Amino acid sequence: MDYKKVIKNKELRFTLLHCLRFIPDSIMLRLQYKIKMDRKLNLTNPKRWTEKIQWYKIYHRNSLMTQCADKYEVRQYINSKGLAHILTELYATYDNAEEIDFSTLPQKFVMKTTNGSGTNILCEDKSELNPNQVKSFLEGYMQRNNYSAGREWSYKNIVPKIIVEELLEDKENQFSGINDYKFLCFNGKAKYIVLDVDRHIEHKRNIYDADWNFMDIDTDYPSFGDVVSKPQGLEEMLEIANKLSADFPFVRVDLYWVNNKVYFGELTFYPWTGYVQFTPDEFDFKLGEEFII
Repeated sequence: MDYKKVIKNKELRFTLLHCLRFIPDSIMLRLQYKIKMDRKLNLTNPKRWTEKIQWYKIYHRNSLMTQCADKYEVRQYINSKGLAHILTELYATYDNAEEIDFSTLPQKFVMKTTNGSGTNILCEDKSELNPNQVKSFLEGYMQRNNYSAGREWSYKNIVPKIIVEELLEDKENQFSGINDYKFLCFNGKAKYIVLDVDRHIEHKRNIYDADWNFMDIDTDYPSFGDVVSKPQGLEEMLEIANKLSADFPFVRVDLYWVNNKVYFGELTFYPWTGYVQFTPDEFDFKLGEEFII
C-alpha cells in the first residue's frame, strides 16, 4: 500500500507525519518501510541499500551532513573543496517570503527553500508570476519538517531560508529541460550514475555504471533504453563527485552538464528517502555491498 495514493495532498501528509514525531525513529522507519516496500526492515544486519539508508538515518551523525543538506550552506562546502566555479549564480537570500522584492530579481531564476527537497519554483518569465501565490508556496515549504516526515536526520537542524539562483537552460538538449546526473558515491568513489530526464513532463530514469555502460534497471520511473551518448563532461563530473563525497560513507552528488560546463545541483544523503523498488531486485543488494556502515 502506498499511503501517497491514500493521502494525495502532500502538505497534509507532512502534517500528519509531523504529528507522529513522538514515535521513535526505529519504529516509524520500520512502519514506513513495510508500507512502502512491502517487506520487513532489517536494521540489525542490513544487506540491502534501501535498508542501509534507514540505518544511516538513525545512527550516522556528522555535522557536515547538516551543512551539505542545507541548500545555502552547502555553497560554503563547495567553496572549501575548491569548486566555486561549479556553483550557479546566487541572486538573493531571504529569511522569509515577505522580504522578497521581485522587482530586484532577473527575468528568469530558480527560487527554493533551503530545508528540503521538491520545493523549487522555476521561473522562465517573471511577468507571469503571481507574487502572492509564490510567497504562499514558499512559506508553506519553509514550515515543512523533513526530519519528522522521513526521519532524515541531516535536515533536522537546518534553519530555513529562501534563496534565488540562476536558472540553467540547455537549448540543445534532446529532452525537455536539463539532464540531471546523480552520482551514487561510496567513501569518495562514484560507482553508479542515475540520469533523470524530462522531469517535468514524462519523467524517465536510466542507470549507468561509472564507465557509462547502460544498466537495464527500472525504479519508480521507467528506464528509456541505451539512447544517450556519454556526456562530454563525464570524467570531470566523476572527479568532482569523488571530491565532494570523500567525507561520507554514502552520498548522492547531483550535477548538471549544460553548455559544456559542470554545475552543482545538490548533495543528498537519503535519496528517495530510501524507499525505491529496483527491478531487478538484485540491484538493491548490489548497492548494499558498496555501502559500508
